[in-house]
Amino acid sequence: MNLIDGKEVANRTNEQTRLKVARLKEQGIIPGLAVVLVGDDPASIAYTRTKDRISTSLGLFSRKINLKKETSQSELLKIVSGLNADQAIHGILVQSPLPPHIDEEKIVVTIDPVKDVDGVHPMNVGKLAIGDPTALVPCTPLGCQRLLLESDVEPSGAHVVVIGRSMRVGKPLSLLLLRKGKGGDATVTVAHSRSRNLAGICRTADILVAAIGKPEFVRREFVKEGAIVIDVGVNRVEDQGSEKGYRITGDVAFAETAAKARAITPVPGGVGPMTVAMLMVNTVIACENQTGVAA
Repeated sequence: MNLIDGKEVANRTNEQTRLKVARLKEQGIIPGLAVVLVGDDPASIAYTRTKDRISTSLGLFSRKINLKKETSQSELLKIVSGLNADQAIHGILVQSPLPPHIDEEKIVVTIDPVKDVDGVHPMNVGKLAIGDPTALVPCTPLGCQRLLLESDVEPSGAHVVVIGRSMRVGKPLSLLLLRKGKGGDATVTVAHSRSRNLAGICRTADILVAAIGKPEFVRREFVKEGAIVIDVGVNRVEDQGSEKGYRITGDVAFAETAAKARAITPVPGGVGPMTVAMLMVNTVIACENQTGVAA
């Protein structure tokens, strides 16, 4: 079993981004990223803090906007519209989940598609579906694909089973791996909680991606001997033996599946760092597209 080290790959990816940002600065351009946080969800606060820290360390212009959870939908829409018009901002990310009184779909469609570095605007989703290379792709699927390629795992011709059909991971990842060319050309099956004989479907996978949001859901019997396992899940599980009273685990029961897998991502330290790294990549791409200047 080989451990797929997301931190190491993310560090290499970030270094490439740092060099691109430096080259853009030489031409008088600074890629700008705005991250909007509504409310006080602890996980979201931690994510946005990390994104702000890394973007600043790579030389990007970073704007973090923290709003109270009582912020109205109209106020948030006004802020997003202002960021759309701000030429110093090339990428906009509104941290999910939003408070229940805000219609997330309306917020998403208000973001200018060329600044949608989260890749969730219907225009970017549509471009991805038809194979348009100019699509901004959601960061977690991009991170999964980069981990595979950096680990010398070529999806071409492989059978990939994705457990989960969300718009942020499962569906876009399946579209990404179906695309023609490097990192694509896979045969993709999308499975989910309603799939019959789910374990049997998963055992047919050369590459198994777990993105179902259930802690340690994927057990030993789900994994074919020698498969590649990518664990997207991040779950907080009560653990009285831990100093914090909880532990972070993925959607995969790591110890028992690692014994069968050829390679596997850990949680934490697998897909998570890659999601942030690919957000920075998307921001630079968005900047290049908007300015017409290549790094």
